[in-house]
Amino acid sequence: MDNKLENTEDIVQHWLDSAELDYKTMEHLIDSKDYSWALFIGHLVIEKTLKAIYVHRHKQHAIFTHDLLRLATKNELDLTEEVKEWLDEITTFNINARYSNYKQNFYKLCTKEFAKTWAGRIKTIRTWLINQL
Repeated sequence: MDNKLENTEDIVQHWLDSAELDYKTMEHLIDSKDYSWALFIGHLVIEKTLKAIYVHRHKQHAIFTHDLLRLATKNELDLTEEVKEWLDEITTFNINARYSNYKQNFYKLCTKEFAKTWAGRIKTIRTWLINQL
């Protein structure tokens, strides 16, 4: 059975459009000082962009995972050690913002400075990923 998609570019565009909306939401959440949720949404920005690349390169639906480094590896992207570390850290934003036992500690960690630093890194990775398409 052939798992190749026929409407690849539509699916890629769907992931990119959704990531763009999430990126704008992340920026609004930073502006409103809702830092933990901003970084949670930032994780989604990178995840969706990586999934767009996956569909584009493999002509198949993206693998089901929230692990950004795993997605990047499956895309055979040429990653620096720094970007690998960033992807691992950003992946934790998905867990930390979502689950009650982690939320309070993550909320305390998410100062303005922390959130702006990581939002900047998310922007950097996002721009680089878009250029990989």
